[in-house]
Amino acid sequence: MQNTVLLGKNLNELKDVAKTLGMPTFTGKQLAEWLYKKRAVSFDEMSNISLKNRQILAEHFTIGRTPPIKEAVSIDGTKKYLFQTAKGTVESVFIPEDDRATLCISSQVGCKMNCLFCMTGKQGFSGNLTASEILNQILSVPDSEKLTNLVYMGMGEPMDNTLEVLRSLNVMTSEWGLAWSPRRITVSTIGLIPGMKQFLEHSECHLAISLHEPFSDGRLQLMPVEKAFPIAKVIDELKKYDFAHQRRLSFEYIVFEGINDSPRHAIELVRLLKGVPCRVNLIRFHAIPNIKLKSPSTEKMEKLRDYLTNNGIICTIRKSRGEDISAACGMLSSEQKNITI
Repeated sequence: MQNTVLLGKNLNELKDVAKTLGMPTFTGKQLAEWLYKKRAVSFDEMSNISLKNRQILAEHFTIGRTPPIKEAVSIDGTKKYLFQTAKGTVESVFIPEDDRATLCISSQVGCKMNCLFCMTGKQGFSGNLTASEILNQILSVPDSEKLTNLVYMGMGEPMDNTLEVLRSLNVMTSEWGLAWSPRRITVSTIGLIPGMKQFLEHSECHLAISLHEPFSDGRLQLMPVEKAFPIAKVIDELKKYDFAHQRRLSFEYIVFEGINDSPRHAIELVRLLKGVPCRVNLIRFHAIPNIKLKSPSTEKMEKLRDYLTNNGIICTIRKSRGEDISAACGMLSSEQKNITI
């Protein structure tokens, strides 16, 4: 049997592993408990599985847990971790706050989407992460036990890797897995409709849409995806789902000086989002090399926020975190020169 990774497998798959290796079916349940409840990093820890069976497991499988290879700490307490995966390196960001501790994780090595303002898109695409590699980020950061919230907003486009993202979410939210409430998890997308629909139908986690520009022609200049999946069609699709109760829909809006911060844009945002139960998060643009976009003044950010709020849209200005270690929104990259111990 080929040596494969156990982390990321669901309960039925773990039972199949046990059965295939001639072990009792309940061994699969024991494996799930050790992997996800007790967070074992080696078979030696699995004390209620016989030594013989642990040796057999070790001959055919690996756990799939690997620690980060580098770490950077911001002056504001944000921490950025670099993980080695089969397709290359990815970054995860730990964001501590007074009442919560959020981990921002990656779903791909690089990204195909090539948004103008995003550092990850500038490095190209190297491959999708497996559910194991996604979960390893969550379980292997030093602050793992402190986490209260999880956002799939790191490197890559989650809806371009929907199957593995859904597999990881299944482990995160199932009782036999990490048993997180889906209300503690938010998955982001720039609007890949097929993957987004699959996510909405197979997960109860929150959804965040990277909007950034309400006019189609302007959005196309920032985000090539607008050509294949116009934001108007994305919103039409979202209107088919229920966001009026526990599941939350949010729109991310990076504000660029003189590009998308005018009263005209504010009016169009209100029109575009009319009738959609949602919130808008305004994000300050963080400069990246060789891109001439600029961040607007605080006054402009506040005017945009106030207009949206006064017109019935819940709107907040997201506080920038970790900019000094290139950990803020749009700054993640596999370039190891961006991260230091």
